[in-house]
Amino acid sequence: MRQRKPKGRRPLLATMAAAALLGGCAAPQVRPEPEAAVVLPSPDVLAQVRAAGREADDGIDVTPLRDPVVEDLRERAARQEAARDYARAEESLDEALRLVPGDPELLQWRAELALARGAFDEAVRLAGDSWERGPRLGGLCRRSWAVIRVARELTGYPEAAAAAQAQLARCTVAPPVRM
Repeated sequence: MRQRKPKGRRPLLATMAAAALLGGCAAPQVRPEPEAAVVLPSPDVLAQVRAAGREADDGIDVTPLRDPVVEDLRERAARQEAARDYARAEESLDEALRLVPGDPELLQWRAELALARGAFDEAVRLAGDSWERGPRLGGLCRRSWAVIRVARELTGYPEAAAAAQAQLARCTVAPPVRM
C-alpha cells in the first residue's frame, strides 16, 4: 500500500496569502499631501516692475550702444511679449544673450518674463545677475530689486521682500544741488 503525502502545504500557503491580503487592508492609508497652490503673479506684474524703474527722478539713464542684430532680437522679443508669448520672447532674448553675454538689460528683461510666468527662483537669479553686472543705480537697479521683492512676496518670504524693498530704495541717488 502506498502512503499518501499530507496536503498540508497548500492550505498553509493559502492561509498565509489570505492573511497578507487582509493585513494590507488593515494598514493605515497614506494619502499624499496636497501640493501647495502656486500663486501666479497678476498680469500687470510687468507694468509694476517697470514702473519701479521709472519712479524716481534721479537723472541716471545709461543707454549703451547696441548691435543691430541684438536690437532686432529685442524688437522681436517686445512684439512677442506684447502678444503674451513669453516663451518665445525668452527664446529671442536668450539668442540676444548669446551674442552679448551678461548684458544687464537683457538679463533683467529675462528676469521680468520669468516672474510673469511664475518661475520665481529663475526670476530672482536673473535679476541678481542683472544687478551684479549693471550700474547698481537708477532704473535698472530698481527693476532688479522690484523683481526680487515681488517674487519673495509671492513665495511667502515677507522678510526677504522687505529686504529687497530696502535695497530698491538704495538704487535712487538724489541729484546734486545746483546753485
